[in-house]
Amino acid sequence: MIERYTLPEMAAIWSDRHKTDTWLRVELLVCEGWARQGVIPAEALAKIRQASYDAERMREIERETHHDVISFLRSIQERLGPEGRFIHLGLTSSDVLDTALAVQIKEAGALLLASLDRLLATVEQQARAHKQTVMVGRTHGIHAEPLTFGLKLALWVDELRRARRRLEAALTEAAVGKISGAVGTHATIPPQIEEFVCSELGIGVAPVSSQIVTRDRHAQLMTALALVGACLEQMAQEIRHLQRTEVGEVFEPFASGQQGSSAMPHKRNPELCERLCGLARVLRGFAVTALENVALWHERDISHSSTERIILPDAFTLLHYMLHIFGQVMAGLEVDTRRMQANLQMTGGLIFSQRVLLALIEKGVGRQEAYKMVQRNAQRVWRLASDGPIRGPALLEALSSDSEVTRYLSPEELQQLMQIDYYLPYIDTAFQRLGLS
Repeated sequence: MIERYTLPEMAAIWSDRHKTDTWLRVELLVCEGWARQGVIPAEALAKIRQASYDAERMREIERETHHDVISFLRSIQERLGPEGRFIHLGLTSSDVLDTALAVQIKEAGALLLASLDRLLATVEQQARAHKQTVMVGRTHGIHAEPLTFGLKLALWVDELRRARRRLEAALTEAAVGKISGAVGTHATIPPQIEEFVCSELGIGVAPVSSQIVTRDRHAQLMTALALVGACLEQMAQEIRHLQRTEVGEVFEPFASGQQGSSAMPHKRNPELCERLCGLARVLRGFAVTALENVALWHERDISHSSTERIILPDAFTLLHYMLHIFGQVMAGLEVDTRRMQANLQMTGGLIFSQRVLLALIEKGVGRQEAYKMVQRNAQRVWRLASDGPIRGPALLEALSSDSEVTRYLSPEELQQLMQIDYYLPYIDTAFQRLGLS
């Protein structure tokens, strides 16, 4: 991933140095396992524990061999001497690669889960703060009925919690190792060593494997990462909509000295949220590649290998960055409650149409007849919007002058139907269900 979208702690996990250090850790643990089986003598093991590799020598050998693991092994063996014959005993390259990858996935996953937890805490705090901040709800981009901004954020809390559970489960499925030899039969290395190595590394054991850990696990993981990205995109997109000039209810942070446009000094663009929406598309592309990696030839081919060198580090790095950025957005979110109130009133009471409909039905009017009565008055009010924001209780006035409506509902009854509090009594229920009360 490019430096612009990379945080240092995640970059360290996916660095070449850390990857190769983890390969060495796997190799040394296998030697410890062989020593437990009585295959490697104690005096040889003591020297093997001091084994190291030379990164520059590895690159030199790889230019000759075109094989990174062979280059790694030769670099170790050249330094180690005769005891080097025990390094990689009974293993195939994927025993080292996939088991080390599982360690990196576990480490990188821990960073993602911690970032998600921090984001969740921020969104939960904002949801509580705005539990009673009334705004208009929108469906299809059109004013619908009142709700609160806190309820909207509570929905995000629930969504992020599900995303976290999916990610944690997918990390557990993917963070498994295999030390089972060339085609997974354990013919050259016993299962006890596999169990020992994976236990020491703190990862799971693939109960059965081919030459590799099968890639449905990684596809599930990449899909979970993409889903977290999609959740962030959905939330960022909502903020983008709410920040539009015509809405102006919620704004992402705008730092002192920040500039929105090279040409127009007045611009305050939702550039962080737009960036998140764009990066979520990249994550989805990675998920498609991971799904295509599941179907490999026989016990393995390496068509997945080249793609995973890109998609796995980049997906973790990108999502880690996205969680960090959206955490900043949510912590510094600016909410214009006065604009929310103004927008709530800008349609002249159209948001109360369903309540009037239900009241007419309660008075004995058939549903379709009642619907038409309210709709024709609502359409009259809509036409007023051509001259700008609608002033005053236009729907109330229209209904009160409709003799067919007032046959069932007096102007006083109509006015009582147009109260915001009607829509709010169960807001607490959602917060209680989420443990946010």
